[in-house]
Amino acid sequence: MAFLLPIIITTLVMAISLIIVSKLPLGVQVDSFGSSLLAGLVLGILNALVRPVTASVFLNVISLGLVSLLLNAIVFGLAAVLVSGFRLRWGFLSAILGGLALAIVYSVLDRILLSIGLIAAG
Repeated sequence: MAFLLPIIITTLVMAISLIIVSKLPLGVQVDSFGSSLLAGLVLGILNALVRPVTASVFLNVISLGLVSLLLNAIVFGLAAVLVSGFRLRWGFLSAILGGLALAIVYSVLDRILLSIGLIAAG
């Protein structure tokens, strides 16, 4: 059961991050916290599946990070298609902007939780 705790915490932080991003003028819409939780879980699963491709240092150096940006936008858009109550008003533009904003907000929240000791480094 202890192995589920990091997944639960990550999903909660992702959901809160998604709610924050939806308040920014980026075209990302989330209907409820429940939709945000489901979207956070779907984003986590999709990112875990795509992570081996984005981890390629060679691809990121050659493309100046555009491969990671494109894959991040695709994952963000796919999550919006899969989760009811999570929409991208401006399509691919919202996916790019929302994906970037989500990465920044998630990182800040993750750092805060790490600094106050609510999550472990790793």
